[in-house]
Amino acid sequence: MSDDVIWHCIRHNHCSFMAKITTGIFCRNPYNATGICNRSSCPLANSRYATIRDHDGVFYLYMKTAERAHLPKQLWERVKLPKNYEKAMDVINKHLEFWPKLLVHKIKQRLTKMTQYRIRMRKLQLKVREKIVTMPRKGEKRNLRRMDKAEKAAQLEKNIENELKERLKKGVYGDIYNIEFEKFEKILEMERDEDIAEEEEEGGEVEYIEGDDTEEMDDMEDMEDYEGHSDGGSDEDLLDDPVAKKPKGSRSDSKQNVGKRSRKVVTEVEQDEETNTRQRMRM
Repeated sequence: MSDDVIWHCIRHNHCSFMAKITTGIFCRNPYNATGICNRSSCPLANSRYATIRDHDGVFYLYMKTAERAHLPKQLWERVKLPKNYEKAMDVINKHLEFWPKLLVHKIKQRLTKMTQYRIRMRKLQLKVREKIVTMPRKGEKRNLRRMDKAEKAAQLEKNIENELKERLKKGVYGDIYNIEFEKFEKILEMERDEDIAEEEEEGGEVEYIEGDDTEEMDDMEDMEDYEGHSDGGSDEDLLDDPVAKKPKGSRSDSKQNVGKRSRKVVTEVEQDEETNTRQRMRM
């Protein structure tokens, strides 16, 4: 079929690749070299056509000739272009040496644009950019509920732990040996701190204790008083030591008191320090 007939049908009837907008008419065919819907750029209405396509960062030169029009499977010939821009230009000039100059110029412009956007893509990949992620409301609410439950459970566990420690201190459970070692050490440290605090509070009190020298002096004075009584003693000692009278009682009372130990109450009265005299009363 003639190219003019194909173009007439596409232009005036219907084309599935045509996109009409306010700014112009464009073509969505992937083999279009310019993206504009016109006679020279349409890949369907030109039996001799060439373009460049990108496959995963690799550029390929596609060429179509009228000799392969009866073989749709082999309609397009593909040539891989090198990554170097100058070498790719040399390959295009070699394969499109006898093609129309306008078409070759359009293909070179397409190669330049594609090389530029490939460079920009690599630069953007190297940059660190913020990634916007949508958070579902249901998921956020679910996470908040879980956090509230976890906080309540943690408070409950702390209260139970404190209650068990108090019971353990009071001795409610008796001798328990399956306590965790770390918790047991904590309890011991707390008890030690309490004992140290009590000792520090009680350490400020002052106490007076009777020494052994006073007992020895009392024994020596008792011996001196005994010797004085044996020698006859002085008039003051006789006056100070009254004679205890035996109560009149039955013989049975005396028998009952046999074996009982007599009790003596000794009282000491200190007088002025200048005289250093002491009086003793024995009952």
